[in-house]
Amino acid sequence: MTDRAKNDRVIYHICKAGEWHTAEAAGYYLGSTRDRRDGFIHLSTAAQLTQTANRHFTGQTGLVALAVDTARLGTDLVWEPSAEGELFPHLYTRMPASAVIGVKPIETAASGSLVLPLATAEGFATDGD
Repeated sequence: MTDRAKNDRVIYHICKAGEWHTAEAAGYYLGSTRDRRDGFIHLSTAAQLTQTANRHFTGQTGLVALAVDTARLGTDLVWEPSAEGELFPHLYTRMPASAVIGVKPIETAASGSLVLPLATAEGFATDGD
């Protein structure tokens, strides 16, 4: 991953729809159980979203993808290398619900694979709707 990723205006988080509804009502998102265990909210660039979904969420249902405006996260957003050396965005504080600029459901195919919304460095792509 190059420094280009750090310039992505929008990054993404996958979570259970119910977790997001709770966060909306509270005004902030504390992260999933895994996020809280690891001490930060795991985020991905548009280019990393499919890899993240396949690695951590295959077979799960009731998921949503959150499009997050990096400008609304402040200095607690840190880009750190994974075990493979690829830079991933990590948020070391709760995420304000106002930082989420788009929410799209993630469908689960009969095979268990996830059908992700089209994500770009600028947000979800429109598909004519």
